[in-house]
Amino acid sequence: MGVSRLDDQDYPAFTMGQAAEVLDVQAAFLRSLDAAGVLRPQRSGGGHRRYSRRQLVLAGRLRELLDQGLTLEAATRIVDLQDQLDTARSRIDELEASQDGASGPPGRHPPPAPARKPL
Repeated sequence: MGVSRLDDQDYPAFTMGQAAEVLDVQAAFLRSLDAAGVLRPQRSGGGHRRYSRRQLVLAGRLRELLDQGLTLEAATRIVDLQDQLDTARSRIDELEASQDGASGPPGRHPPPAPARKPL
């Protein structure tokens, strides 16, 4: 294994015990996310769960919402919607940046055309 793989957000570098310690949760919490199909850790050759940093971030976000009293279904939906919103905002920023580059200084858009009076 190259050390560079440790920089990969999706590399399953954490055992269940390590993941539980990092998140300050019980291993049973991580098993419950796996059983619910919300978080699918990879498995080692011996069948042990292995978690990536991206999965730990997701588990942490879910834990925060569950601690606020939401159900797992609601927490999962909220996280999914937040991710969709972040993706949409990033895409809007990209489109605005490409439009700004083609139409003038950043953040400046031409004024809208005056409304026409009906004849």
